[in-house]
Amino acid sequence: MARRCFLQIYHTGCIASTVFPAVTRLNPRLGYGHVPRWIHSSAVFCKSKPDSTHLQEIIEHETEKKSKSLVTHDDLFERAARDAKSKASFNRVLDTFNKKDIRRRGHVEFIYAALKKMPEFGVERDITVYNKILDVFPKEVFVPRNFIQRMFNHYPRQQECGVQVLEQMENYGIMPNMETKVLLVQIFGEKSHPMRKYQRIMYWFPKFKNLNPFPVPHELPQDPVDLARFSLTRIANDLDAKITVYQLPSTHITEAGEELSHPHIVGIQSPDQCSLLAKHNPNRPVFVEGPFPLWLKKTCVHYYLLRADPVPPEEQIEEELDPELLGPEQSLFYPQYIDLDLKRDLGDDDSFDVDDVVEGAVYAMCMTGQSDQATLAQWISGLQENNPVLGKVPTVFRLDSGSREMQKVEDIRHDSGQNQYRGTEEEQIIEEEVLHSHGMKR
Repeated sequence: MARRCFLQIYHTGCIASTVFPAVTRLNPRLGYGHVPRWIHSSAVFCKSKPDSTHLQEIIEHETEKKSKSLVTHDDLFERAARDAKSKASFNRVLDTFNKKDIRRRGHVEFIYAALKKMPEFGVERDITVYNKILDVFPKEVFVPRNFIQRMFNHYPRQQECGVQVLEQMENYGIMPNMETKVLLVQIFGEKSHPMRKYQRIMYWFPKFKNLNPFPVPHELPQDPVDLARFSLTRIANDLDAKITVYQLPSTHITEAGEELSHPHIVGIQSPDQCSLLAKHNPNRPVFVEGPFPLWLKKTCVHYYLLRADPVPPEEQIEEELDPELLGPEQSLFYPQYIDLDLKRDLGDDDSFDVDDVVEGAVYAMCMTGQSDQATLAQWISGLQENNPVLGKVPTVFRLDSGSREMQKVEDIRHDSGQNQYRGTEEEQIIEEEVLHSHGMKR
């Protein structure tokens, strides 16, 4: 045993092999005459974190990098918008980004910025622009190669961005075409979330495309008179109704130099409403009520009604139909009345009561640029040309207070925010007065 140790010391030339045999076996590159150092460190030192100031610098650096990358994408659109916000300038920005880097680094942030800027450039309803945005994605990079990648949502961030592009197309009612499908297959593959979203859109859009019998156009008329004509035609839903423009919007300068503006007055009345108004009892008044809101997508307009109270039961007269008008066959306009006492089933539930609310007849409708009584009185005077009975019937105005001009969603939100701020100020003032009256300090 002693001889073996002596030979080992002689061949290695160092004492490390005898004292640290495990270190010598693990590190064969250790040269002659070098004694390995025994390094001892506590568990606390191994688990220690970097300095807090250094960590904060790293976070600020990363945040600055991200913010710079996002700002550059927004700057591309802002620079293009200096000349004019059009489809050509928007496509120029997309081409600039595609030529900037072959790898398309930062394409997800760029696509989100492009989707946000589309309404400003007026291309939110253009399918060719959406296809060009999808073309920004690198091709055949995010396609899953096996069932495991397919199962674990291969590249989820990019797939979610592709779904957002299709969802914006869905919100604006844009139908994808064959080019959209080819791009999605090249980018994400046939078994991906954007491809499933495309299949759902292609299944449901044709079913709901022509479902509404009274569609609203994408671009509403900008002229208030044309908008009032379209709105009143939509409310009346009568092909025989006649629209009359009683007054066009204009401005007039008086001799004193004051500028007076005359609002527009547009009304509608059908022949049936005219005949009902002719039979109205002159002793009973008619009422001008309103304004009532009508939403056309994101635009809200208001209209007014000329109506009467329901006729009392004692004054109602039932008109008997002439049997000669019926003829031998049953007519759709004068159906035969058959009174049969049918026994109801024992399972029918008659415990609830239904109250039939009887409303008065509506004689006419109108839309105006101002909601004051003087403007509506001009409408009533214009109706007297075709309805002379209005000169004998008393007219009562029952109008709601407040401005009821044409508004949009953004204007209403801004007004509601200001009213809420004013309400909080008034509550604070009242609270201070109450505390001051009680001698309390805040």
